Amino acid sequence: MKTTVTALMALVMTSLVSGCSRAPGGDPPAPAPAPSASVAPAAAPPSPSRRLALAPPGGAAEVDRLIGEAQKGLARIPDKVDLWTILGRLWIRKARETADPGFYSNAGACAAVILEIEPDNRLARGLEAQVKLNEHAFVEAMDLADRALSREADDLVALGVKSDACLELGRFDDAVRAAQRMVDIKPNLPAYVRASYLKWLHGQNDEAKRVARLAIDAGKDPHDPEPGAWAIVQSAMIFWSEGDYGGADAGFDLALTKLKDFPPALVGKGRAALARGDAKAAVTHLARAFEQSPLVETAWYLADARAAAGDADGAARAIAEVERRGRQSDHRSLALFFAVKNRNVDEAVRLAETEKKTRGDVWTEDALAWAYYRAGRLQDAKEASGRATRLGTRDAQLGYHAGAIKLALGDKAGGLRQIKEALKLSPKFDVTGAEEAAALVAAVEKKP
Repeated sequence: MKTTVTALMALVMTSLVSGCSRAPGGDPPAPAPAPSASVAPAAAPPSPSRRLALAPPGGAAEVDRLIGEAQKGLARIPDKVDLWTILGRLWIRKARETADPGFYSNAGACAAVILEIEPDNRLARGLEAQVKLNEHAFVEAMDLADRALSREADDLVALGVKSDACLELGRFDDAVRAAQRMVDIKPNLPAYVRASYLKWLHGQNDEAKRVARLAIDAGKDPHDPEPGAWAIVQSAMIFWSEGDYGGADAGFDLALTKLKDFPPALVGKGRAALARGDAKAAVTHLARAFEQSPLVETAWYLADARAAAGDADGAARAIAEVERRGRQSDHRSLALFFAVKNRNVDEAVRLAETEKKTRGDVWTEDALAWAYYRAGRLQDAKEASGRATRLGTRDAQLGYHAGAIKLALGDKAGGLRQIKEALKLSPKFDVTGAEEAAALVAAVEKKP
């Protein structure tokens, strides 16, 4: 679906002429003659879902103009299901472009309105599943996707949701199967992006890069730049994971030519600047990213950058944001932050264990393993770390944590080897973790 203003209005006009996606009973009837009374009856107030879906987008980007155009169309034909679908997809696009998950609520409101009009509309269920995925209701998202796939086995939106939900739930084989089905049906950017990431998770870095190039080549729509920008960022993160910080930084720059001030690319540039010791540049990039998309991880990196730049007060403010926002909406990131910084360990364990009840992915298992390690629960840490590394992911953080846990359990040779491999792979993978890993190696090798 093209999303230029011209294409959107053309779609609106086409729906008016063809009557596609009709509400039950056909198009709205012609207006009845005006009543003889001098005062017209008051219109019913819009439902909460309609109010949220029709809220002003509050921006000046192309996607904001497109949202406004769709909303104008709905002011004229308020029960046109295809326009509500377009609006819902535009809200999802805005959420992705701004990296602000709050806009998924607007998309969910569009789905609710559609379901008021057509109670079992397939496209509305697809929107609903995407919203559930963003809300971390992974089981519900997967169930909605399965329901859609039982009706249409080649539903690409449902396959994408199923792959993503299964990945978060730790059902890796199911995630791979759904992504492969997407590639088989329609080898395009959404399919390639998922396939590339899954290959990276399984330690197949060269193949992940090859598929990432296919995703980038497929993401050249100038009217919808976010998917292409995201594909470039994901590709750059493969280079980051291999310690090629310069190559990763070049990728982040390329993404920013696609979409100016794209928060994930700014975060990447901030991390690359930290890795090369340019704390001032890191602060600039990360502050811009956090201003647009105040995520917990971004605040964490910003705190590290400000500390490296000598701004202790600014670092403390960023840490306060990590804790405030983490307790509100991102328990896993906060649990890992506490564990990495070796503070509030009991809370780190509690948060990670709570998260584990609904997620079984690599990163949740790693956060749980490191929280257990800090708490001295080494056998629990070993088991969680084993689950975190079972795919063979080539990631320095995973490797360092696994090695340190082995070392603590008495496996000196195995632990030391794994920590050294992690540092060789990416010697600046994290400000705290990399310094701690190097110090641990030095301390162990110093002992007789």
